[in-house]
Amino acid sequence: MSSEIGAGGSAALELAGVTVKVVGRTLVAGVDWRVGYGEHWVVLGPNGAGKTTLLSIVAAVRHPSSGSATVLGHRLGRVDLRELRRHIGLVAASQRLVDEQLMEEEGLTARTVVLTGHTGTSAPLWNRYGPAEHDRAEALLGDLGCKDLGDRPFSVCSQGERGRVRIARALMSDPALLLLDEPFAGLDLPAREDLVTAIEDLAHSRPGLTTVLVTHHLEEVPSTATHALLVRDARVLAAGPVDQVLTSDTLSECFGRPLTLERAHGRYHAHATRPSPA
Repeated sequence: MSSEIGAGGSAALELAGVTVKVVGRTLVAGVDWRVGYGEHWVVLGPNGAGKTTLLSIVAAVRHPSSGSATVLGHRLGRVDLRELRRHIGLVAASQRLVDEQLMEEEGLTARTVVLTGHTGTSAPLWNRYGPAEHDRAEALLGDLGCKDLGDRPFSVCSQGERGRVRIARALMSDPALLLLDEPFAGLDLPAREDLVTAIEDLAHSRPGLTTVLVTHHLEEVPSTATHALLVRDARVLAAGPVDQVLTSDTLSECFGRPLTLERAHGRYHAHATRPSPA
């Protein structure tokens, strides 16, 4: 079955009428969304809009309460989710990658953390990592601009360094779909820019990789984003090519206040629109 996942279907992701309800509360309502292979989506919206809930469905972690969700050609409810998740890379700032006690006692290095992505485990399984896996981990650290971190204990890496190591780990299984859930949380400006650059480089070096980035800051949208999804009050407000969706009007409606959107060198910036002085 694993050889079929990631190769089937006409879209990497397709949601039709997806609704998620928890204890009588609607987290996502009637979402239709299609993501083609090789596209790079950014999901934007205010806190509590439903962004993370949507991503949990795409990550094959949660089933919709109603509607259908098809990921990498396989409909949730008709596929082994554990097998499907092997083909999905997930990066989240809140994600615990390795056992914290083990990390402190053994001083696990950044390279070891990346290696655990091959087995999807919270502790290294050394008998499963051969020369090919070690070479791949080293190459991925280089691709993410942090090859010099390989021997550094992960516990002393900065938040920005950890962000890039997390992406390298997620790529160890060679996923068809990479999901980034607010990976910039807690980063200062230099670390944010390093991570944005790493994501942009991935789009160029891996043209077949499909990515979905969840954020609520326009400054974090990479210049390589091809499409955007705006979410407000559990519903999709707009979806489509980034140039058509990211406008001052749509963002103002999404975030509930007048905003002016500016773009320079492929990157975005938004600020509140202030009335002209009388």
